[in-house]
Amino acid sequence: MRDRRWVESAVDEAIARGDFEDLPGAGKPLDLPDHHDPDWWIKGRLEGEDVDRDALLPPVILLRREREGLEETLRVLRDESAVREYAEDFTARVLEDRAATPFARLLAPVLDPEDAVARWREIQAEEGAAAGGAADPGAGPRDEPGPHDERRGLLARLRRILGSRNGGAAPR
Repeated sequence: MRDRRWVESAVDEAIARGDFEDLPGAGKPLDLPDHHDPDWWIKGRLEGEDVDRDALLPPVILLRREREGLEETLRVLRDESAVREYAEDFTARVLEDRAATPFARLLAPVLDPEDAVARWREIQAEEGAAAGGAADPGAGPRDEPGPHDERRGLLARLRRILGSRNGGAAPR
């Protein structure tokens, strides 16, 4: 009861000071749903504002999505060491998620660096054949502009998303 009286007193004082005058939407009806929906406000915010919906997803879903896009990621990596580094980083994030949620039913698959390199070589050979010549995947870096920058951007975005889900502590 004491807390309730304190809150009512604080509200009365704010009204007397005029703190609630000239608020946006003052005097306008709320756009409420026809049926009771306790989440009406968050649904409205998601529809009406620029909210990154991926930030609301669990890390395991984001990791599984990233794994589904593996082919595209491998296409932009320049050499085998970058592929290995990416596979090790991805697997570390998967294992970190598994450690954070040990009883989860949904798991993201790990990525073996050697399997990733083998698939990268296949992609390089396919692209070389499509370009009219045999590609030599071991020939070293290509002369294309910075795919590492694209990969770093993808990893940085994922880390920001996961960091916001983990209370600001960005994963490795």
